[in-house]
Formats: sequence, C-alpha cells, structure tokens
Amino acid sequence: MTTDISALNVQKVTKQGSLPSHVADKLEALILEGKIKVGDKLPTEARLCDSFGVSRTVIREAVTHLKSLGLVETRRGVGTTVLRSTAIEARPAERISPTTIEDILHVLELRLSLEPAAAALAARRYDEQDRRHLEAKHAAFIKAHAEKSQARVEDYEFHFAIFQAAKNPFFAQLYSQLSQSMIPRAKLLAGDIDRAAAERYIGRVKEEHGYILEAILSRDEAAARETMYQHLNRSWNLYSAYLEQ
Repeated sequence: MTTDISALNVQKVTKQGSLPSHVADKLEALILEGKIKVGDKLPTEARLCDSFGVSRTVIREAVTHLKSLGLVETRRGVGTTVLRSTAIEARPAERISPTTIEDILHVLELRLSLEPAAAALAARRYDEQDRRHLEAKHAAFIKAHAEKSQARVEDYEFHFAIFQAAKNPFFAQLYSQLSQSMIPRAKLLAGDIDRAAAERYIGRVKEEHGYILEAILSRDEAAARETMYQHLNRSWNLYSAYLEQ
C-alpha cells in the first residue's frame, strides 16, 4: 500500500539548515512512530516534493539517508518500501582506533571545506571530455561495488575527476598529493572491517555519487554543492559516532 502523505500533516520545510536532513528526519520519525508502516510504500517523488516543498534532489538525498539506516529499500518499478521500524546504521567496521578516527575526521573536515565548492565549480565548468570522464569513474565504482570490493581506488578517482572538472589546478594538485588517504576506508585495518555492513555502506556511497553526478551534469551548482556536502557530512557523522563508543 502506498502511504497517503496528505493524511500525515506534513509541513513544507523552511530554507534554514539542510533540507535533505529536515525531510529525512521527518520521514524517519513517521516510520519509527508507525505512521508509515512496515511494508508500506513511500509516496512518489513527485508527491513528496509537493508535500515538503522541495526539489527531487532533496527527496532523493533524504531517501538515501533512510536506506543507510536500513529503514527502506528502492526497487525499480516498485518504488520505495519500508523494511523495518528500527534504524540500523551501516557502519564499515566494528571498531576503529581513536587515533585513526581523529585522522579520518580531520581529513573529512578538510574535504567538507573544499569539495562542495569544487562540485559547484565542476557543474559550471565541465566540458564534454569531463562528462565522459566523470561517467566512466562512476561506472567503475558501480562495477567495484558489484564485485564486493571496498572500492577505495574507485572512490578516490571519482572525487578526483570532480576536482579536475572544476578547472582549478590548485584544487586538483592538493587532492592528488593527499591521494587515497582522502578516503576514510583506506585507513581501516582489514581485520576490523564488517564485510556485510561495509557492502551496504558502499552501496549508499554509490547512490550518493549518482546524485552528485546528476547535479553536476545538470549544471545545477546549488544542488552539486548541497549533494556533495551531504555526502561528506554523513560520513563525518558516521565516523564521529565511533568516538562515542
């Protein structure tokens, strides 16, 4: 059964703060409270856009977050279905040393400062060669995920392709110097990785990359900036949670 969003008293979100986070929080609350039940389908993207007063990009980012919590799944031709009413965060490792976590968070702070701007510039400046390169790197990541790889190299190369498309040589120079250390999973010990959870986590990353790529190729600078920020900020929140253990 598809949920009737009009019966849930959903309010349009304001322009303050992160719109995807607002939408995701509201949908998560409706699921956890049982107002959207296990087995029900979420309304269509169009209905959600209308109800919340936001773009499709915002709705897709919000749904991606719900997927990362294990609350919903999306299947082509079926829609997005609620799987459970209790969130399960996909965490790539059972444990990570505090020193490693601090290193990861420092790198993510740097990336949060640089990469949203680079994505916006890429949306403005990319050319046909960049488009082919970005699509190829995204396809390589999808292939790596299908082969159950940790996709560290493919992850780095997708983000590096965005820096190259930004047409600012200093961005690309900085990113190339840091190399794969920019990717949090590159710092994890093989013995600490939870393979099943890591696969779900990488699946979420794959979808987020898709939304970033779509925004860039649509030349939507604001959406490119926002989707990149949300992508990196979710990683920062996930890894910072390890310090609370």
